[in-house]
Amino acid sequence: MRKIVLLHKPFGVLCQFTDELGRATLADHVPIRNVYPAGRLDRDSEGLLVLTNDGKLNARITHPGKAMDKEYWVQVENIPDQQALDTLRHGVSLKDGLTRPARAALMDPPDVPDREPPIRYRASIPTQWLRLIINEGRNRQVRRMTAAVGHPTLRLIRYRIGSWTLDGLQPGAWREV
Repeated sequence: MRKIVLLHKPFGVLCQFTDELGRATLADHVPIRNVYPAGRLDRDSEGLLVLTNDGKLNARITHPGKAMDKEYWVQVENIPDQQALDTLRHGVSLKDGLTRPARAALMDPPDVPDREPPIRYRASIPTQWLRLIINEGRNRQVRRMTAAVGHPTLRLIRYRIGSWTLDGLQPGAWREV
């Protein structure tokens, strides 16, 4: 029987079920076994993670050729100007090549729980939230993209994968669909 689990992965949790160093893992939040993450979020990122036992669905979510949209809410240092947004929208040159164009826009701060621990605060450096929608998933791609346009990521939340969203899920909570 196919299983699909949506998890709001908290900050500091590894996208795996075991860890030899005793760090927090998916097993600390999801009691369902034999499901695997379709894609990853690094330990410093939060947000929607789809876990499934369906290999075809996993491939559809993660394969670059399938182009499934993933929406991120990204808090960055300083306020990106039009040039930075246009670069994100046309593709960013990274060490592993040019990214696909992203949909990028400034956004109001989302209504999300505070992160534990909180992001670093500097009175002299403003922050801004961005909505980035991409359809590829290179390692730490969003963080590398924002850094490349001069706006390092402070907080990264994946809000949506395809039609699934974080709506109704608090950090650490999950639901089966």
